[in-house]
Amino acid sequence: MKHVESEARPAGQARPEVPQVDVTLNVNGTLHRLRLDTRVTLLDALRDHLGLTGAKKGCDQGACGACTVMVDGRRVVSCLALAAQYEGHEITTVESLSVDGELHPVQAAFARHDAFQCGYCTPGQIMSAICLIAEGRANSEEEIREFMSGNICRCGAYPNIRAAIREVTAEG
Repeated sequence: MKHVESEARPAGQARPEVPQVDVTLNVNGTLHRLRLDTRVTLLDALRDHLGLTGAKKGCDQGACGACTVMVDGRRVVSCLALAAQYEGHEITTVESLSVDGELHPVQAAFARHDAFQCGYCTPGQIMSAICLIAEGRANSEEEIREFMSGNICRCGAYPNIRAAIREVTAEG
């Protein structure tokens, strides 16, 4: 049996308090005032505090891209970002993309091209694709492959994802 020593704490002594921070996040055009543990990630703030569950917790290490959201028009892997860092920034999640029931062009292209199978990675793929197109980095199959490489699809729908991105890029 392995013996693990822990710091002895006198009876009745409470654990030290975790620092809290007041933060106002602009998410999908709405300001949200939150009081958070200073260690809360942007992903956990979105999912656990705001109920926006589109961004997924895949690897929790920034390697899979399932948690990708847009901040000020740029891709952010939200599991590695502290929520408090993003006060004053415009955060966009997949939940805000469709307007009046009409899908965003990238969402519609993903549906047309069957660019998802299990769907777990789809929100992050879509957010990354929107940014990729806006960045002007979808000019070739090689560019799309390279600049989408941070988003993993465990089902292997990559050819369909690239086809959807090519279609939206071609439509302008």
